[in-house]
Amino acid sequence: MAGETSTLMMFGLLSGLLSTVAYVPYIIDTLRRRTSPDRACWLIWSTLGSIAFFSQVYEGASASLLFAGVQVSGTIIVFLLSIKFGAGEYLSRKNQRILLVAALGLVAWYTTENAAYALAITISISLLGGAVTVHKAYLDPDSETLSTWVVALIASICAVLSVGKLDLTLLAYPLYLLTLYTAIVVAMVLGRMRKLTPMRYEAGVSGGLV
Repeated sequence: MAGETSTLMMFGLLSGLLSTVAYVPYIIDTLRRRTSPDRACWLIWSTLGSIAFFSQVYEGASASLLFAGVQVSGTIIVFLLSIKFGAGEYLSRKNQRILLVAALGLVAWYTTENAAYALAITISISLLGGAVTVHKAYLDPDSETLSTWVVALIASICAVLSVGKLDLTLLAYPLYLLTLYTAIVVAMVLGRMRKLTPMRYEAGVSGGLV
């Protein structure tokens, strides 16, 4: 039992460490204006990530809690940076409606004392912000930092392993992030391949003409 606990703690610490490392290049690229975080996405993720973190605290998460804590801290930092260095608006009517629904999730949590309701609403709405970033990563892969999303993907795998039991409430958030980060990485790779294809075609034509 002690060995299992130490293994779970190891995965929890590893997920937290990797999450911290993942945000470093993203923050540096944002400050250097190489990456332009979407304000709406990071606002949504900051708000809903906070709800997810506290819902996991309420549900008794232990080793996996470090991952959620680092995640929400990182998203808040990036959102604050996006106000000056990011792209897009962040207080549109659509975003206001999203935050209103998130508030309703908190009300449902308060009245029912069931954090699963807040977590379910959080993940559902986060998918909207995630879809925007996936689309952006495909159309403009150079506007995102690939290394951040790859390391974050590995961190989310460690976070899933740190749960240590089949608890859907505790597994839902890291599994959601694992799916999201995988989609972003795939979108960026496909987006870069899409950009390279015309260049290779033009190079082939030029080479054939010489």
